[in-house]
This record gives sequence, C-alpha cells and structure tokens, in this order.
Amino acid sequence: MFTGIVSDLGELLDVEEKAEGLRRLRIGCNYDPDSIDIGASIACSGVCLTVVERGRTGNRQFFAVDAAAETLRTTSAETWRRGTHLNLERALRMGDELGGHLVSGHVDGIAELIARDDFVDMAGLTLRAPAALSRFIAAKGSVALDGVSLTVNEVKGDTFSVLIIPHTLKVTTFGGLTPGARLNLEVDQMARYAARLLEAAQRA
Repeated sequence: MFTGIVSDLGELLDVEEKAEGLRRLRIGCNYDPDSIDIGASIACSGVCLTVVERGRTGNRQFFAVDAAAETLRTTSAETWRRGTHLNLERALRMGDELGGHLVSGHVDGIAELIARDDFVDMAGLTLRAPAALSRFIAAKGSVALDGVSLTVNEVKGDTFSVLIIPHTLKVTTFGGLTPGARLNLEVDQMARYAARLLEAAQRA
C-alpha cells in the first residue's frame, strides 16, 4: 500500500528487453540502495513494481524492476524510455503518516490531460477519464494520478479537474505536463467499494 505522497523523483537509466513481454527498468534514485530489500514494492508513477536489483553505478544510486506484458499493456510504462522521469514512493510501513489517501499501486486506467491552466505557482489540470471509471470520480473525492494523491475539484461527465499546488509542481513530474499527456489513474478504493455495494443492493 502507498499514500500517494511522492518521496523521490526518479530517472529511467536503462531499459532492457529480458524476454517476450518482459522489460527490466533500471531507475536512478536518491534512495540509499542498502535500505531497499530485494522483493520490496516501489510505486513508479503510480505503478506498483517489485525490486529485483539495487546498487550503485558510477555516482548514481539505482534500483531495477521488471514490467510484465500486462503492466506494459495497461499503464503508461509501455512509453517509458531512457531519461523518463518517474514519481517514486516506497511502500507504506506501519506507523508511517498517511498524508494522502490509501493507494494500491494497481492502475485502473489511463487519464488524458486535455487542458492545463497555469496560475501563480499553481496549475489547474483538466483530464478525461475512461468512461468505465468516471462513475468512481466525485468532486472533493480522491484520485491518484501518476502516483500522486489529489483532490478532485470538479466533475463533468467523463472529465474532471484537479489543482496542483506549488510544492507538488516542484517535487513531481507535473511541472512539465502538457495537453495530450497520458497519466496512470487509480480511483479511490472507497468509491469502488461503495459502487459495488450499491450494485449488489440494486440486484437484491
């Protein structure tokens, strides 16, 4: 589990095709590699991936993960290339502060950025969600976009808007987003469960 609070901005150092449908990603980071266990989970722009290697190369610290065919098919990981920057978050530990909301790292779909409005040190983003997911998004509710916990400002049909504060613009990949960008979307788990309970009640 994660909180949607980014703790590092990683850079994809290398992409290696390991086998058909399996891609190894080596990601530069500021985490001490000695503190990362093999088998640990790290959210990479919202995608929960398992560490298979960690260490140092030159003056860079890194960890490596494997992205399987399903991950490549259903997330933005298919488009990641050397030099791509990624929002990173290590898995939540008992006793950690829950600063955002509970995020699983299991991407539900891809949201497309359709408009960006820049204000003084802030940005308003308008995105289009897949039709099947729009019913889980509500004003004042939570979503995770590329692993960042955000509060929804407004919802109109399958579009919704969020406001990015100065700190988030500074410490995440959001500062460089432009219309047409595709972001990993995870809807709020509570919204999903509530919708499921309502469906069950209506069938009863």
